[in-house]
Order: sequence, then C-alpha cells, then structure tokens
Amino acid sequence: MNGLEARIRAEIERDGPMPLDRYMALALTDPVHGYYMGRDPLGAGGDFITAPEISQMFGELLGLWLADCWQRAGEPRDAILAELGPGRGTLMADALRAIGRAAPAMLEHAALWLVEASPALKAMQRDRLEGAGARWAGTVEDLPDGPLFLIANEFFDALPVRQVARRGEGLAERAVGLTGGELAFVDAPLARPLPYDTPELADGEVFELCEAGQETAALIGRRIAGQGGAALIVDYGHGVSAPGDTVQAMRNHAFHPVLSEPGSADLTAHVDFAVLARAAAGDGAAVHGPIGQRQLLLRLGIEARLGQLMKNADQATADGLAAGFRRLTDPEFMGHLFKALAVSPADQLTPAGFADEDAYSRNA
Repeated sequence: MNGLEARIRAEIERDGPMPLDRYMALALTDPVHGYYMGRDPLGAGGDFITAPEISQMFGELLGLWLADCWQRAGEPRDAILAELGPGRGTLMADALRAIGRAAPAMLEHAALWLVEASPALKAMQRDRLEGAGARWAGTVEDLPDGPLFLIANEFFDALPVRQVARRGEGLAERAVGLTGGELAFVDAPLARPLPYDTPELADGEVFELCEAGQETAALIGRRIAGQGGAALIVDYGHGVSAPGDTVQAMRNHAFHPVLSEPGSADLTAHVDFAVLARAAAGDGAAVHGPIGQRQLLLRLGIEARLGQLMKNADQATADGLAAGFRRLTDPEFMGHLFKALAVSPADQLTPAGFADEDAYSRNA
C-alpha cells in the first residue's frame, strides 16, 4: 500500500465512500503523491504519448490556426497567447515556430502564458521555451485580461469526473469505498445536486459529469465573448452526451486497474463535447464543431506540410513523418476519436478548419 492509498482509506473510514471525482483529484494532483506532481508522464519512457510528441506538424498547424485568428481579430497588441496543460512544452514550441514564420508581429505583441499544475512539467516547459518570455498561471482565472488566444490539447480528459448510475427509479453516486478490506466501487447517495440534465438512463447505466470541465469551458467562453480572442480544444471523447463508463488508467503504455496504487497511473475519461459546447456558449460566445481531428488537420493543410517536410528527408525521417501523419489522421487511430471544438466571438467569421459538412466523413 502506498502513501496515497493509506490517505484515501483513512478518509473513507472517516467520511464514508469517496465520490469518484474526489478520488481522481487526489490520484492526479495530491501535492505529495499525485501522479502529475513529480514525474514526466509523456513519451516512450512514460505512460502515454500525445499528438505533439507524435509529430511536429500538429503543433505547427495549431500555431497557424492561432495566428490566423489573431489576424482576423485585427492583430490586437494586448493579446494573451495561452495553453492549458502544456505537457513538456512541445506543442507550444512548434506553434511558436510556425507563428514566427506566418505572423511574427504576434510574437512581438502577445504575452505567452501557460496554465500548469505540475512542478515537474513546469520545469520542462521552462527549458523547452527558454527565451520565449513564458509566464505561468495556476488556472484560467489567473490569466491577465486581454483578447485570449488559447489551445487546450488533451487537457479536459484529465479533469476528474463524477459518475451517476440509474438504480431503479433513482440515481446513485458511483463512489470508492472499502469492500473486504480493498478499495472498490460502491453506490452512495448523490454527493451534491447534478449541475446539468443527464440523458435518459436505463437501469444500471452510468453517466459521467465533468463539473471542472464545464466550469472551465464556461470561463473560456465568457472571456472570449467579453474580451475577444479564440480557443481551440482538442481531445478524445464523444460529440453527443451519452451514458457509459469511460474512466481508465494508463501505466507504461498499458491499461492499469483504476483503483490500484493510486497516484502511480494516469487517470482519464472521455470528454463530453456537447457539455463543453453548451457551457462555452452560455455567455454569448460562438462555438464551432466538434469535428474530427482528421478533418481539422486536413483542412488546415497537414498534407501540404507533410510534402514540404518530405522533400529533404532521408528515408528514416520520411518513414517517421508518414507514420506520424497516419497516427494523427487515420480514423483507426486518432482521426475520429479525437475531436476539435472552437470558440470565438459571435460577431467574427467561422475559424479556419471548421465547416458545416459531415465532420466524420471517412473520405474528407
């Protein structure tokens, strides 16, 4: 038993079963034992790999998207360029390189801010982005005023979720308790009122609610509606709210039991993009999508960028570029499971990459 499990057991013995979101928050961000607080979780030596680590093309195209939005907004001199959960800083480094080529004035006038909770990752970001003038904030609320141009890639899936289950005529909170001396999922009374309507659930079905995600999306939408800017959220999940238990743990690039050795594995859940869209639009911002990551990257020109990089590449590099392109865009990999949602002021044109046609066409 590790130190965090001992703390969780003591809290359960004192207060009763622990709501799942409380368990996830402790497992991920406990100051002493939390998964993100003292390690590098990314890459071959970590537990998972994100799109920026797969190919530079991902960050470059998202950087060009931000530059285009900044130009459409009239090139504001007081802009805030921000990323939520920047990992090692790889995405932002690639984005800044692309912005520097396409819109160098944006780098001169926009202040770079990173929202990060992990001391270990913050140190890596500082090294990767040395000379970029980056500053750090603990939450979106801590970002300074000004038009906000924001990226959030695989940020929302790492936020804790509640699970509620239909039990006959009522709903129960899915919680973590002790059964036979071991951590186990149990039913408990609802910990607090539900923050939004749940879909109709059949007996036994589970629905996940990410209150932290809803609040963050609402804050981003309110900020952009009031001060201008644009936001691009890329993550894996579903475009329509639906029941299902999607919480999973990853360790050493393999699935790990969710309740085993808390703090030693990454915990995530699929993002409910319908909830994020409603929350972001609540104060007058416009939302676009979600569309598949495949569609976004193709529309932003990933094939042309791949061709440019291939021109002077040796065989090994070319093979790596082709593999990265396939992993990012193929429907069997990240192309459809990963989705993109954009937020913009209601009076501005639809951002680049978003359109009304079928977002999940396999031929698009």
